[in-house]
Amino acid sequence: QVQLVESGGGLVQPGGSVRLSCAASGFTLDDYAIGWFRQAPGKEREGISCISSGDGSAYYADSVQGRFAISRDNTKNTVYLQMNNLTPEDTAVYYCGADDIAHCTVVIAPWYSGINYWGIGTLVTVSS
Repeated sequence: QVQLVESGGGLVQPGGSVRLSCAASGFTLDDYAIGWFRQAPGKEREGISCISSGDGSAYYADSVQGRFAISRDNTKNTVYLQMNNLTPEDTAVYYCGADDIAHCTVVIAPWYSGINYWGIGTLVTVSS
């Protein structure tokens, strides 16, 4: 069964850090570009980071550049998103998505709708 499962969300204080995980089953993550997305209440979904298949090139939206870091552990078939220096504006449900064709810059583009697999999301709340 093909599945993506996010974990690691929760309540974190402003300025704090959290690491999200995106674990895959039923397929090999390294064969796919893996994007991280978020959706805050009342806002559109935003593509924030992506790691390409193979060479693992990383891409970031301007809103998270320099604060977030994406990585992949092929032995665990898992992609991570390390999030640092969090602000209340980072509060959202975070999702990962896998795409077997598109380049990362397309995967996280707001107009793109070709993601093969989605996780169900994990909530990150940044609040004191």
